[in-house]
Order: sequence, then structure tokens, then C-alpha cells
Amino acid sequence: MLNASKLDEISSKIKDMVHKTPITYLDKNFHALIQGVLTKMELVSREEFEVQAEALRHTREKLVNLEAQLAKLESLQKTPSQ
Repeated sequence: MLNASKLDEISSKIKDMVHKTPITYLDKNFHALIQGVLTKMELVSREEFEVQAEALRHTREKLVNLEAQLAKLESLQKTPSQ
């Protein structure tokens, strides 16, 4: 989710734009409205994304290593013992 300062910044900018229109009665609800919309969008921060991407890279490396080990064991099992 976006951090509170970004949410406040977006909310403030929208409030400034709205003060110039006849819908100023929504002013008090913009923060909650924006937070609700962003929550429904299931956004994540860049930092959280990077952490998850690194975890995925690490998991892929482990998978590749395990597949190589399995292939080696399978080839050893198929070769006749001497």
C-alpha cells in the first residue's frame, strides 16, 4: 500500500483542485475516498515489490539447482551399476 505521506499528498492536490469547483462538500471525505480506491486496486510500494522480486529470484535459483540435482540423480539411477 502507498505510504501515508504519498496518500496525503494526492489527497491534498485533489482538494486544491476541488476548491475551485462547486463540489467542495466532498472535501472532508477525499482522504477516505482515495484510500478506499487505492486499497481496492491492491497497490504495493516499490520497496515491497523489490523485496518480493528478490525472493522470487532466489526461489528460482533454488529451483534450478534442485532440478539439476534431480536430473543428476535420475541419470545415476538409470546407469547400470558396475
